[in-house]
Parts: sequence; structure tokens; C-alpha cells
Amino acid sequence: MMKTLFLNPPSFEGFDGGAGSRYQARREIRSFWYPTWLAQPAALIPESKLIDAPARGLSLQDILPLVNDYELAILHTSTPSFNNDVRVAESLKEANPKLKIGLVGAHVAVNPEPSVLASSAIDFVARNEFDYTIQEVAQGHSLETIHGLSYKVDGKAIHNPERTLIANMDDLPSVIDVYKRDLVIEDYFIGYLEHPYVSFYTGRGCKSHCTFCLWPQTIGGHKYRTRSPEVVAEEVAKIQRYFPQVKEVFFDDDTFTDDKVRTEETARLLGKLGVTWSCNAKANVPYETLKIMKDNGLRLLLVGYETGSQQILLNIKKGMKVEFARRFTADCHKLGIKIHGTFIVGLPGETRETIQETIRFAQEINPHTIQVSLAAAYPGTFLYRQAKENGWLRENNQGLVADNGLQISSLEYPHLSHEEIFIGLSEFYKRFYFRPKKIGEITWEMLHSWEMTKRRMREAVEFFRFLGQREDSA
Repeated sequence: MMKTLFLNPPSFEGFDGGAGSRYQARREIRSFWYPTWLAQPAALIPESKLIDAPARGLSLQDILPLVNDYELAILHTSTPSFNNDVRVAESLKEANPKLKIGLVGAHVAVNPEPSVLASSAIDFVARNEFDYTIQEVAQGHSLETIHGLSYKVDGKAIHNPERTLIANMDDLPSVIDVYKRDLVIEDYFIGYLEHPYVSFYTGRGCKSHCTFCLWPQTIGGHKYRTRSPEVVAEEVAKIQRYFPQVKEVFFDDDTFTDDKVRTEETARLLGKLGVTWSCNAKANVPYETLKIMKDNGLRLLLVGYETGSQQILLNIKKGMKVEFARRFTADCHKLGIKIHGTFIVGLPGETRETIQETIRFAQEINPHTIQVSLAAAYPGTFLYRQAKENGWLRENNQGLVADNGLQISSLEYPHLSHEEIFIGLSEFYKRFYFRPKKIGEITWEMLHSWEMTKRRMREAVEFFRFLGQREDSA
């Protein structure tokens, strides 16, 4: 077995670069997801090492002295960070010419040939679901025998057959052991989750076909493949043993609630453990299931509303009706389930009027907190192909993020400029948070907890700095 380093490369300060995040960019407040996509293959390779440079605040100069100890380095990359990550790979190879370097992630899964040819420092890229692909590389198998791998011979890219998606998710070892071995859990912070938190996937894939969503269209697929409720409960019990300071567990599956029977079974097992937990959900979970979840420790749901426009929901194949979302949200409020609602400005069909419609919708349903993102056409998604065919992709050299790591608008329409989309995001945040009802809710929350007061004050400073930077960019 080759001695293997798994690296989430150093990048922009505060950049959540893709080894766990869905939108690779700096956030409105400092946030880091766990590098679960790297931790999973790391769990398959004994004596490997996982380094999450952005979360630890490590620079390239901090990493370089370590690479002589390794024979293989696996770097997670993303579309916004690819050029930076190639430069990191080149520096690693210069420091240790014998080091084999491979790239993984959605970007290389859909662009394997230009990715593997991008630099002589890159020996291979692993496509799609890459866990066992990387394990076989580390075991020393000949590259030409490994499914799911692209490599080069005499300067030409060679693409091996695709690897079959993993059928039994219970066969994968726990990432929690890698977290304990290699990570400092206090490094990971998400504004709407209790701190410290731990997140991991209990399954992969999503049966929905949202045109913009990255992971199902590039790595996970549209079949929801899950760990059994018993194994999920065992993983959570392990978290409780390893990290007694953890206040919340988050299940990062694209839509944890897609399998309602499994959701209810898992919730009941979690209830016996007495754990506080949260998860992603679509806005269509019935009241009965929500009540079982709430009664067994559920605190918060992360819900992708995206828009308040029914036509845009149809355009992006969300499979959701606005009235369903309203009823679901009312049910959550009734049960005392907090919601972090996510919205997107600039999806196909967006107009000045629909931006206002979505802002009013968000104010009406009033989730506890929100995240507003700019529509991002990632390679490999239906939205990217649609944007290219219709001429919606901006001709610019920055791609999806600016030089400071903040998200920029990569789309524009004949009736709606990228500047209007960009400015719409700031307006959305201001009109949602700067209203008496929401200010009163946040103040009430702070009055009842000194820890929450300190946290909200820090977030406020970061949030206003974020808005200021955006206004400077605008």
C-alpha cells in the first residue's frame, strides 16, 4: 500500500473549496464543511493522512515540507479552484519528483481529458465515484487496469472504462475514524448549525433532477443509495464517544428525507441516542414524518426553496409547487423545527419581477436563516449545457468566483444583466434580515444565550464585511 496524502489544497482565505461544499466560494460568514469526499477514500487506505488546508488555515509553504513522507497525493479540486489546485500540484511535484499526484472531484469527473493534460505534474484523475478507484491506485495496481481512471501515455490522455456505482453503502468504512485521526472538529463552522458540529453522508445520489445541482449529475447519480438505519445510528454513537463536545450532527445527503420509511426508522434510533441532529430536506415532507423526526431529536432542516416563482421551479425541474413549500414550512413552524432556507438568484426565467417575487416569498414563509447564492452553471450539469446552447454564459476570465473567492454571476440573459443578478443577491439579504420581525427574532435569541450573543455579533461583523466587499465589486 502506497503511503497516501489526501489534500484539500490551500486556496483563497476562507474558501470552502469543494471537498464537502456544494457551492465552492467564500461565504457571507466564515463557513467550512467537512471534507467528506476525501475522508471516505482515506478510510479505505491504512496509514493515510488527510489535510484540510483551508479549514486549518494552512498555506502551501506549510504543506511542502510534508510531501517527502508520501508516495501518493490525492487533491480534491473544483471548477472555481482548478487553476490554483494545478499550481499546488506542480509545487508538490517539484518538492518531491517521485510523488504520484491524482485529482478527484466533480470538475475532473466531467472534464477528464483537459484536466489530466493540464500539467505534467498530474499523473491521473479519478472520475465519478472514486473511492475504490483511489484505493486500487494506492494498492499499486497498474493504472491501465483501474476502472474510473484517466491518465496519460506519451502526452495523450487514456480513459479507462467507467466504474460501477457502489451498490451497498454499508460496505464503506466510517469516515468518523478519519475525522478523529486527522481533523480538528472545532475548525468546522456553519452559521446555522450548533458549534461544534459533525457532518457526514448517510447515502449518495438524489432522485430529483434539478438542472443546476452538482453532485447528482457528476458523481452521485440519481438513485439514492443509503446506509441502513442501524449503521447510521452506529456512526452517530461513535461520534458521541469520540467527540463528547459535539452539539449537533448533520446528515449531508442531498435529500435525506427522500426515503420517508428509512427517515422515520433512522429518527427513532437517533432518538434513543439522545442526539441533536439536522439534515437536508425537500419542501415536501409530510407532517407525520416531520413530527417523528422532531420527537426524536431533529432541530433544523436545510431546505432548498430556490425561488418563489412557480415558472422558474418548472424551468429547473425542481419537482415542487410553491403551495407545497408554504404548507411544509407552516408545518415546521408549528412543530418548532427551525429552517435554513436556501435561495438562488439568476436561474433560467429570472426577471426583475421574479427576484422581487422570491424576496416577498422568503419574507412570507420566514425561515429562521437564509442563504442566497448566484446561479452557477457548473460543467457537467444540465444548466451548463443549457447556458452554452442559449448564449447565457458570460465571456469573462474569472469564471464562477472573483479573485477574492466571492461568488460572481456567471450567467446573464437578454432581459437581465449579470450586474442586476449580482446586485439582486445583496438586496435579497438586506430585505430579509433588515426588517423589524427578523431583527426582533434575532435579538430575542441573543437575549436568551450569551454564547449566541457572541456568535451573532461575530457573524454580523463578517456579514457586513461581505456586503461591503460585494458593493465594492459591484
